[in-house]
This record gives sequence, structure tokens and C-alpha cells, in this order.
Amino acid sequence: MVSVDILCAVRADQTQRYAEQLSIIKDFRVRVVSTTADALTQLDEAQHNTDVIVLDNGLGYLFEVVSTIRDKFSRILIVTVDEEADFALPGQADDISTDPFTNGDLARRINRLLADRRLETLRADAMPPVRAFAKKLRSAVGELGKQESAVSAIKELGYDYVAFYRVEKIEPLTITLKAQEGAIAILAVAPKAATTADIMGWVATTGQSKIAGMNDEITHPLVKRGRLGTVACVPVGTTNRYGVLAACRERPDAITMQEVLLVELIGAQLAAVISKE
Repeated sequence: MVSVDILCAVRADQTQRYAEQLSIIKDFRVRVVSTTADALTQLDEAQHNTDVIVLDNGLGYLFEVVSTIRDKFSRILIVTVDEEADFALPGQADDISTDPFTNGDLARRINRLLADRRLETLRADAMPPVRAFAKKLRSAVGELGKQESAVSAIKELGYDYVAFYRVEKIEPLTITLKAQEGAIAILAVAPKAATTADIMGWVATTGQSKIAGMNDEITHPLVKRGRLGTVACVPVGTTNRYGVLAACRERPDAITMQEVLLVELIGAQLAAVISKE
């Protein structure tokens, strides 16, 4: 099993307990903070990857925090913990635990969510757009041809602008635009390189997918300037980071988590064929 990066935001008197109890689970890599503000800061930091976030209901204002995570980090699994409740009511979180460390309840919930996510990915892989792209990819010539095929396939999913940025180096970060599709006016002003200050650089560094809008600190330059409304950016390659795909729509808040999954699957197929070049 691939290691799982877990971020826990719990009350200060519970940090050691969570660190000790979860760190003994094979393949779990655990970080613990004591405020939701620190948790949101870590989610934004390029040096930290997060697959699952555990939130202690005792920290308060979790509805707003969960909503923020849902909007900005589409693929992070969210588990809330409320040990003072007799039963858990469903909400925006993926799961809720009221007794996290009895019979490994929290660890079991995390592993089940991860298993469900893998199953979801397998089902999405059978979707017609992904199957159609796999056929096009086999006939595309050269690495650039494959990059252009990926951009075209994502554009056909209803995006207004799509671009592929090639990662030349991680340190120092060097990312260059290789393929793009969209309106001529957008193509002319799209950034030809990415930086650590924009969403393409952030995704290239962290390996995490992300959705962003105009008001997010880390976003696409054209979204920041109001030329586009929303961007979803996904990594191409995990162990070896080959690049990132940025898919934009003109309307704000117009990209869903399920749509990001399709872009991720196209990115994964592109990474697989690039690795064989």
C-alpha cells in the first residue's frame, strides 16, 4: 500500500494522543496541529501533502472549515471526530467518528474511505470520455502529441481553457507551457511559465489536485485577473512529476470534485505513456 499522509487538527491536550495512536498504523504518516488555522495553513504549503484531514469537533466552527476545505482541496478526505456525541449526524465530512481509538475506529474509517476512493477511481476509469481518450492517446505521436491529446480531451469535457505545463525541474522550480486550447484572446495572454506563486507551481510541488477561484491566494493568473472564473489543476505523474494540467471555466465555482476526478484520470494516463517514451 502507498503511504497515506494524514493531518490532524485537534485540541492541544489531544495532540500527543493522536500522534501516538495513528503513527503506529502501517503506512500512515501523521502530522498534528492544535488549531484549524494551522491546518488550513499546512494545506496551502507546498512542502506538505495531505490525503486525509482529521478535525476535532471541539475546535469549533467546523462547518466553515469543512466548507473551505471542500471548496479548495477537492480530493482530500475529511473525517471529523466528536467524542462527546452519542451518535454522529452526517454532514459535509466524508465520515464522523465518536470513539476514534476503541478498536481502531478512526483508522478503520480512514482505510475504508481510501478503499472507496480507489473503487470510485476504477469506476470513473470506465467512463466513455476516459476510454475515448485512451484510444486517442495510443495513436498520438511523440510526447508533445500526447500532451496535446490530453489537453484536447479535457477541453471536450466542457472547459473553456485547458493547458499542460511541463515540469523541467523541481528545484529550482521550472515549469513551461507546452500545449493549450481555448479562445484566441486567452491563448495570447496565458502565462508561458508557472511559478511557486500560482496554482500550477503549487500542484507541481505538492502533487495534490486543487480547485481555485479569483479570491484564493493561490490560483491561476487569468482567474486572479477575472479573465476566467475557476481553475482545477492536477498533477501528471506521482513518483516522477512530468507536469500539470490546468482546466478552466469562465463561470466561478463551476468545477465539481467528480469532474476533477476525470481530469486526474486523464493526467494519470498521460503520465503512464510519458514514462514509456
